[in-house]
Amino acid sequence: MTPNVLRVGVLALQGAFVEHVKLLRQAVTQMRPESEASGHIDILEVRTAEELRGCDALIIPGGESTTVSLVAERSNLLEPLRHFVKVLRRPTWGTCAGLILLAESANRIKKGGQELIGGLDVRVNRNYFGRQTESFEADLNLPFLKEEPSADHEPFRGIFIRAPVVEKLLPPASGEQKEEAVRDETVIAPAKDATHGQGSWPVEVMATLPGRTRRLVEKVDAAELDEETGDIIAVRQRNVFGTSFHPELTEDARIHVWWLRTVFDACS
Repeated sequence: MTPNVLRVGVLALQGAFVEHVKLLRQAVTQMRPESEASGHIDILEVRTAEELRGCDALIIPGGESTTVSLVAERSNLLEPLRHFVKVLRRPTWGTCAGLILLAESANRIKKGGQELIGGLDVRVNRNYFGRQTESFEADLNLPFLKEEPSADHEPFRGIFIRAPVVEKLLPPASGEQKEEAVRDETVIAPAKDATHGQGSWPVEVMATLPGRTRRLVEKVDAAELDEETGDIIAVRQRNVFGTSFHPELTEDARIHVWWLRTVFDACS
């Protein structure tokens, strides 16, 4: 963060990056004069490593994780993204496909079918809730929003489109999640630098979706989750935040406001 300027990037390779930019701008407006006291916020679309280097924080939007991974690889952005998230420890938020990319392990993927960035010690189950036609909306109870100043306690309307779920919280690791690598149809993120691992930082469960039919339990190894806990749809670990759903497809900027405040705290 340069003096009085916070540069927030949105990865603009594919997916709902325009929608994130719109809600970020809405969030900045809602945060005035608070944001003006903390400094000016620049919002940037990121397509190159040079643009990424100029960012203090990053959002990876919803879209198609395989496509984003492929375009990032062809654009020589994968390694800079891993460096940004796992070495520099810059604040990063991934929504839906972004959550998949930020996971250290993702299943229902053929070996070599997709690259991951990593940063969250979780196993993600891709398309857990089914196909596009099985997309749905739900009112979400998000405890972290209730801690906000002048908090609006109305439920957040979550939009789930071919959404992933956090199937398992993994032990914090400094390198690769090697035990995950031996699982069928599972890929893991490479270790960027073992000396910059998450160490003892545990994954925080930030939100769950209770009462949802667990129709895939018999088809995939999701049995580690407690049935009473519900499906884990938001997690945070150190500098990385991930959500299964698409806040950017709503008109509600509350999560963007909350996240920007955490970015200010991290960069101050």
